[in-house]
Amino acid sequence: MVLEFKKAVAAQIPEIWIILQQAIARRKADGSQQWQDGYPNETVILNDIHKGAGYTLVDGEIIIGYTAILINDEPEYQNIQGKWLSDSDFVVFHRVAIAQEFLGKGIAKILMQEIENFAKTHSIKSIKADTNFDNQAMIAIFEKLHYVYCGEVYFRGSARRAYEKILKA
Repeated sequence: MVLEFKKAVAAQIPEIWIILQQAIARRKADGSQQWQDGYPNETVILNDIHKGAGYTLVDGEIIIGYTAILINDEPEYQNIQGKWLSDSDFVVFHRVAIAQEFLGKGIAKILMQEIENFAKTHSIKSIKADTNFDNQAMIAIFEKLHYVYCGEVYFRGSARRAYEKILKA
């Protein structure tokens, strides 16, 4: 397996959408309410790509993971009920999804490492993210990768767990 992390392009939307649909179904099967309200969808992916924020993890030509990465671009994070670890520039990621056939192979951890590499490449030491209170899979990843729970943020009327990780130089 030779993995590469790179910007997504519009032609990849159908493949990315399949991966996100698989993740939406997994959240539902796990009893989570996350992503059960029509979000994310193909328009969201297209917007990610137009903003230059959509990224894929590929093995050759096969897309095995997707995420959106932004810098200092999450207005809801200003309204945290709690306290962030830092007030400096930050990378925020959304919509982490791994293709069904690649689950259990450590791909989510690799994707998260690529997000950290992205931050370091941009000389940013803080990564912030959030997830539903009932998304146990993502909560476990945050804990395993030493993200710190900082409080709650709200999206589309729902509270979400907010996390931050300060990167070492």
